[in-house]
Amino acid sequence: DETEFRNFIVWLEDQKIRHYKIEDRGNLRNIHSEDWPKSFEKYMKDVNCPFKIQERQETVDWLLGLAVRLEYGDNADKYKDSTPDGAKNADNAAKNAEPLINLDVNNPDFKAGVMALANLLQIQRHDDYLVMLKAIRILVQERLTQDAIAKASQSKEGLPVALEKHILGFDTGDAVINEAAQILRLLHIEELRELQTKINEAIVAVQAIIADPKTDHRLGKVGR
Repeated sequence: DETEFRNFIVWLEDQKIRHYKIEDRGNLRNIHSEDWPKSFEKYMKDVNCPFKIQERQETVDWLLGLAVRLEYGDNADKYKDSTPDGAKNADNAAKNAEPLINLDVNNPDFKAGVMALANLLQIQRHDDYLVMLKAIRILVQERLTQDAIAKASQSKEGLPVALEKHILGFDTGDAVINEAAQILRLLHIEELRELQTKINEAIVAVQAIIADPKTDHRLGKVGR
């Protein structure tokens, strides 16, 4: 818009550039005059703008750059330590992405939250709330992720078992009872195997919580 463009030029000169003395800005301020383009062209020459009057986009960009340089020169101490908004937003985004960086483990709200989670997930209490938090993380990763839930929801199809190939070890004198005893023994063995698997998982989880970071079992040594 022509009127807005002229007002913009006058505002830049009045507020930021101030190349003319106040009494010499009359022709530039008279934005409704037919001679305003000539006054503007003269102004561009006076401020040493390298662009022509027809190159408005380039002229506006150059004048804004001039205004910024002059504004900074007048207030160098104020602006020299300023941080761009983009950098501030990036720093804030980084902090928000890592909410545990500044976590206060002694905060009562933190302790209460960990304790509530531990009770909800039926995790053994520990004096160190960070240890409980790690245990919660392990449980969530192994049992409550989408993949873990989907895997646990899958129905297990058993394989047919030939009872005659499994020796009972004793004889009740009744073929039907013998067969029932064989079935119970096989079910008991399956339960023992499942229990052993859970024990192994618990051992691994405990080791992950209390392991010394300097210990590397792959190297066959402890410490550095």
